[in-house]
Amino acid sequence: MERKVFAAGSILAALGVGLGAFGAHSLKTVVGPELLAVFEAGVRYQMYHGLGLVAVAWAIGRWPERRLVPAAWLLLAGTVVFSGSLYLLVLTGARWFGAITPVGGVALIAGWSCIAWQLLAPQRART
Repeated sequence: MERKVFAAGSILAALGVGLGAFGAHSLKTVVGPELLAVFEAGVRYQMYHGLGLVAVAWAIGRWPERRLVPAAWLLLAGTVVFSGSLYLLVLTGARWFGAITPVGGVALIAGWSCIAWQLLAPQRART
């Protein structure tokens, strides 16, 4: 599973670079500074969490007994919803996509919290 999580993080990061370039070169002339900042926030969070998933993949290999895969799924889903809703808001002009963004943020918070909890909680006996 660590390979899949690592690959997901790498894909998010690669797409983040591409979307960042798109925003810097193509969107700059199409949308105003406020919407460009929204798009850049989506790219920034996507990059952070793409790299975060790479770190989670390493942790899955390092501590396989810690059940970190659900956290990886939360980070992946949270990134898609958080950043994706910001991209859609900017590209379509439909402001209601902004109402979806916090759902992604909650998933990101839950994912990082799950990682902390799994790594700090005393080890449970396997049954």
